[in-house]
Amino acid sequence: MNQIQDIDAADAVALDQQARPRIKVWLATGAAIAVLIAAGQFGSSLFSTAAPAAPPPPKVSVSAPLQRPIDQRLNFLGQFAATSQVEIRAQVGGTLKAVNFKDGSVVQRGALLFQIDPVPYQIKVDQARAELEAANARLSLAARELTRAEQLKASDAGSAQNVDQKRAEKASAVAAVNGARATLHDAMFDLEKTRVYAPFTGRIGTHLVSAGNLVAGSRAAASPTTLLTTLVSIDPVWLNFDMSEADYAAFQRDRPKGALANKVEVALGGDGAFTRQGTLDFLDNSIDRASGTIHARATLSNADTTLTPGAFGRVRLAVSGARPALLVPDAAVLTDQGDHAVYIVGKDNMVAQKKVTIGDLRGGLRVVTSGLSAQDRVVIDGIPAVKPGAPITPQAGAIRFDAEQD
Repeated sequence: MNQIQDIDAADAVALDQQARPRIKVWLATGAAIAVLIAAGQFGSSLFSTAAPAAPPPPKVSVSAPLQRPIDQRLNFLGQFAATSQVEIRAQVGGTLKAVNFKDGSVVQRGALLFQIDPVPYQIKVDQARAELEAANARLSLAARELTRAEQLKASDAGSAQNVDQKRAEKASAVAAVNGARATLHDAMFDLEKTRVYAPFTGRIGTHLVSAGNLVAGSRAAASPTTLLTTLVSIDPVWLNFDMSEADYAAFQRDRPKGALANKVEVALGGDGAFTRQGTLDFLDNSIDRASGTIHARATLSNADTTLTPGAFGRVRLAVSGARPALLVPDAAVLTDQGDHAVYIVGKDNMVAQKKVTIGDLRGGLRVVTSGLSAQDRVVIDGIPAVKPGAPITPQAGAIRFDAEQD
C-alpha cells in the first residue's frame, strides 16, 4: 500500500515537471501578444493625423455702391490732323540758290523759304519790257498818222481809204502793246516765283533739295515738278474720329441742347486727364457700309503747339445731362469673356456673384448701368480670397469719388 502511494507521488511530481514548461510557453506567448497589441495601438496613435480645423472666413471690405449723378458720355479714340497742309513745289525751274529755314521749325506766313536763281528770268523781264516800249512807240506813231489822215480827209486832201488804213494800223499797234504788256507780266510772274514763300503759318518739314541743285518747275503742273518740302498748319488742329452706328444713334437721341451740344473734351494719348476742350464741327452725311461707322471731326486750339498731326488722343463727348448712377471700384468688377460681374454679400455673409453691365470710368470708379441695386453689399477689397457660395467676414469699407479723375 505504501509502495503504491509512493509511485503516485512520483508520477505527480513528474507530471508537474512536464506541465511547467508548457505554462511558461503559454505565458510568454500571451505576453508577446499583449506587447504586439499595445505596440499596434501605440503605432496607430503615433502615425494617425488629426483632421485639420476649418480656416476662419476671410476678412474682406464691403460697401454699398456709391450713388452719384453722372452725365452720360461717349468715348472715342481719334487722331490729330492739320487743318491745312501743302507740298511746296517749284513753279519755275533753275538752280536752287538758298534754303532759308531750319528743318522742323515754325515759319510765319510770307517767310522766304527758297531762292531760285533769278538771272534768266530777269533777262526775260528786261526783254519783255523793251518789247513793250517798242510797241508803245509804234502805237504813238500810228496814232499821229491816223490824226493826220483824218485832218487831210476833212480838208478833202486825203481819202477815206487812207483813214481806214491808218485806223487799222493803230488797232494793230494797240494789240501789239497789249501783247507786249502780257509778255512782260508773264516774265515778271516767273521772276517772282524764283522766290518761294510760306503760304501760311505752320511747321515746316525737312528740305528735300539742297542749294546748288537744279529744280524743275511748272506753274500748271503740266510737267514734273520738284518737291522742295512740306508745310502743315499748327493752330488750330483737327481731331478725326469715327462713331459706331450705335454710338451715333445714342448721340443723336440724347444730344444736349445749347452750348454743350458740340463740346468735346480731349486727353492726349499718354495723359489720363481730359484737359483740353474743342468743338465738334463736322459729321459726315452717311454711315460707311463697310465699317458701320460715321466719320466725325472736332477742332481744337493749339496755341502751345504741343498737338502734333498724326498723334492720337481720346475724345469724350457728352450726350445727356446728369442722371443718378451707381459706381464701384474698377478692381471690384470681374471680367470673363466679355461678361462682367461683382461679388455681393447675402444672408449669413455668404458670397454670390452677380452679373452687371458697366459703363465708363468716372472719378476713378466704374459706372454700373444695370444689374446692381443701391442696397447690394459689394465686395470692394480682398477679392482674391473670395469664392462664390463661401462665407466671409465683412468689414465696412468706403467708396470715394476722385473729382480730379472725372
